[in-house]
Amino acid sequence: MMKRLCVWLGLFSLIFMLAGCGPKPRLDAARINSPAPDFTLMEIQGKTWTLAELKGKVVFLHFWATWCPSCREELPAIQRLHAALPEDQFVILTVLYNDDPGRAKYMAGRIGATFPVTVDPDGLAAQVYGLTGVPETYIIDQQGILREKFIGALPWDSPESRAVLRKYLSRPSLLE
Repeated sequence: MMKRLCVWLGLFSLIFMLAGCGPKPRLDAARINSPAPDFTLMEIQGKTWTLAELKGKVVFLHFWATWCPSCREELPAIQRLHAALPEDQFVILTVLYNDDPGRAKYMAGRIGATFPVTVDPDGLAAQVYGLTGVPETYIIDQQGILREKFIGALPWDSPESRAVLRKYLSRPSLLE
């Protein structure tokens, strides 16, 4: 009986500890069809990005990490999407989450990434967007409204993914 009680207490303690290991979404986190929270992110090459400066463009805000296998698999599709879209209408910002920028720079170089890789050193952007893990992607329309949230890896260069993004572009034929 005592052994069974110890096993249950140990299991409960483990679950309780693991529940506290991930990012903590805020109660006031970003909501779909509401204004997207502004952010300031620093590109690993030094450029600063803010959402306010991107008004008029669709923003693809993608949180990822080099230690995440599905994130690594997803990056080439994001690069192909980036190459297919005009920068005057669409911006891809990838946000490194809880990771080493040096490793991210190396990985981005290996796949020939031309999209910005940014860091969120204090985790503020992750908090205000309610990040639950990586990969997660947020689509912000040209008026700065958060329209979509995707949890998990997706084939971003697929016809289905392009159809989702197409509805937010002023010239949707760009994704055909």
